[in-house]
Amino acid sequence: MKIQVDEMQPKQAAFTVLDSDIYIINSLRRIMLSELPKLAIDNVIIYDNTTALFDEIISHRLGLIPVPTDLSLLNFREECTCNGEGCPSCTVRYTLSKEGEGMVYSGDLQANEESWKITEDKVPIVELYNNQRLILEVEAVLGRGCDNAKWQPVVAPGFRYIPTIRFDPKKKDDVQDFINDLPEDLVTLKKDTIELNDIKDLAVFESYISKEKIDFINIELDEQHVQFHFQTDGSLHAKDAIGKSIEILQEKIDEFEKQLKKLK
Repeated sequence: MKIQVDEMQPKQAAFTVLDSDIYIINSLRRIMLSELPKLAIDNVIIYDNTTALFDEIISHRLGLIPVPTDLSLLNFREECTCNGEGCPSCTVRYTLSKEGEGMVYSGDLQANEESWKITEDKVPIVELYNNQRLILEVEAVLGRGCDNAKWQPVVAPGFRYIPTIRFDPKKKDDVQDFINDLPEDLVTLKKDTIELNDIKDLAVFESYISKEKIDFINIELDEQHVQFHFQTDGSLHAKDAIGKSIEILQEKIDEFEKQLKKLK
């Protein structure tokens, strides 16, 4: 297997994978969706709410706020040495107190420790009018996407087959004329192939081929040559998300191998 990192940003990443079976890539995608842990607000105590929204709606919105997560510092509450009572090793607490006209944002949540400060601070929670107020306290705990969607740190992980686009050498002049009529920077003509400048535009390129009924250009897709891509909600850095997902996948493979040996 060969891996080339195409993009690595705090909230999104993409990398090209060569010589790997597609089921491995899909297993990683499913791990990201269902097994990768993150913090999310789970317990809400509302002391005063005179807003236009019911307590349940505000609690639901709080649960969807991306909470910064450091997996090296936290335990699952049910696995913690505090026996689920909620200590700093498994629980992060926030308070919110706001009164008067204006929007209540996620950034108004005040962490007990500065290191857990909400970074996605412009998520709207509820708008206050006149002398309305909202006072509450919340607890954020680790969970997984298979438990609830609010514990899903990765958004839309997926993969694309990287195409090889060939053309009839005898029709190179026709190919050049066809490319000249395409949107600028969609493709680049090489010696004996055509390269997409961005593989996300493959469907656009195919639509032009179909529209013009081009029969001298052939698109080949290789299942062992793909680009994997994903985004995060901001609770985990993209590098941490992919690293932890690979670790979880390896642990599952090791456990499966161990169970197989017991059958012998």
